[in-house]
Amino acid sequence: MRNYQDIGIGRQARRSYYLSQIGIVPKRRTRSSADVDTSWHIDAYSFEIPLLSHPTDALASPEFVMEMSRLGGLAVINAEGIWGRHEDLDAAYEEIISSGQRSQRLATKTLQRLHAAPLQTELLSERIQKVRDSGATVAVRVSPQNARELAPTVIAAGAEILFIQGTVISAEHVSREGESLNLKEFIGSLDIPVVAGGVTDYTTALHLMRSGAAGVIVGGGENTNEFAMGITAGMATSIVDVAAARRDYLDETGGRYVHIIADGEIEGSGHIARAIACGADAVMAGSLLADAAEAPAKCWFWPSAAAHPRFPRGALESSFRRSLFEEGLEERPSLEAVLYGPSTDVEGRENIIGGLRRAMAKCGYTDLKRFQKAELNITSW
Repeated sequence: MRNYQDIGIGRQARRSYYLSQIGIVPKRRTRSSADVDTSWHIDAYSFEIPLLSHPTDALASPEFVMEMSRLGGLAVINAEGIWGRHEDLDAAYEEIISSGQRSQRLATKTLQRLHAAPLQTELLSERIQKVRDSGATVAVRVSPQNARELAPTVIAAGAEILFIQGTVISAEHVSREGESLNLKEFIGSLDIPVVAGGVTDYTTALHLMRSGAAGVIVGGGENTNEFAMGITAGMATSIVDVAAARRDYLDETGGRYVHIIADGEIEGSGHIARAIACGADAVMAGSLLADAAEAPAKCWFWPSAAAHPRFPRGALESSFRRSLFEEGLEERPSLEAVLYGPSTDVEGRENIIGGLRRAMAKCGYTDLKRFQKAELNITSW
């Protein structure tokens, strides 16, 4: 039964829950974390861990993408970021970081200006091809507005999985400025799997599944939609609702399974465990990975929506440990340490896969699909 409450005379609102409000209930049987299998696959592509990086230039340098692949995860490239706009990526990063140290507004202006440079498709293709040549699985994100124009370019360059991703998405993008994007027709015309999102509700998710998407993204990453537009939904409830749409679509199609990727509220290994227990197959991490030595923005993070030219919905922020690294009191951990440890962090921001393994083992589960059926409780209102 859905939980609706009166918010005034004649108007009700549904209660939704954040991941932090949900707890996983352990059972009488426990396992060894060494016996836990965290692998997952989407279409013909298999990964050792259920972790993707949010498609932001703050994370996705060519080196970061290749290292993420080596460690068993998937890094997503933002085709509309600075990869294809600036020859000197290091100089662009330094400019962004310098502006962030001065003020948030200046940082946003800098991001907007750098993203206003013309997109050089040859440069973008060259960098995508470099990743492809390394043997890493190449995943590239385009916005719904530019999907029709950019998809052929990134696919020709070597993209193997296409992400059509915005902070909010529908199955049909309608605009007076040009031809509407019908995702069902568009996805049907492509030869590679498409992951689309973000969504927060059952109906939109079911429409995306019926459009032929191999995966659906729940949430819009670490955006500011709640403050800028009043749009928000608790991730735990959103994942559960989209999982219900997947179950109904599975019955409707006689067995076509669509993967769910959670992108939002992922602040540590406990949030990853909660997201999967709610029904996600994998999660997208953003600022959680920003401290890694391979992350090109040096402890700074911004979501892909932060550079929108007219209405940015994401802040450029640094991690709370940045000053410790800059003063030489600590060393930035490698991406391998962030994922697999060893760790001295007690809140699950390092060795995050180890934390997921232990959560699964303590609840008696050895694979992700079974862990999606773990018992949940509400820990706060």
